[in-house]
Amino acid sequence: MAEGEGIRTGRHCVFAMHVHLVFVTRFRHTVFADRHLTRMEAIMRDVCRDFEAELVEFNGGHNHVHLLVDHPPKVAVSRLVNSLKGVPSRHPRQEFPDLARHYHRANKLWSGSYFAGSVGGAPLSIVTQYIEQQNRPG
Repeated sequence: MAEGEGIRTGRHCVFAMHVHLVFVTRFRHTVFADRHLTRMEAIMRDVCRDFEAELVEFNGGHNHVHLLVDHPPKVAVSRLVNSLKGVPSRHPRQEFPDLARHYHRANKLWSGSYFAGSVGGAPLSIVTQYIEQQNRPG
């Protein structure tokens, strides 16, 4: 398969790993306007670049954001999430004083939880069937 089809290569591996992430604001407070989300997308793209990952898609609402990230296998999703929630939380606070009231006691913008789902490839049932049908040595 060609790299243009979503397959990437590393030094010792070939991979196609995508994760769908969803972050919500603390207490689901209405926080973001379009200008906030536009800036947050730029910051999150930079964070992904630092991890040799790519922010494929970004969008959000007043109290949450959705990200589709293409990442190498050497990057743990939990580490990526930590940086994606931390860095964009600090920068907008300085750039948009109107957001300050949404940083509650712990000075956190985001809820402590998040959603992460693997994306792409064949459905689980097809992969299971493929593995079951492999010729096992006798």
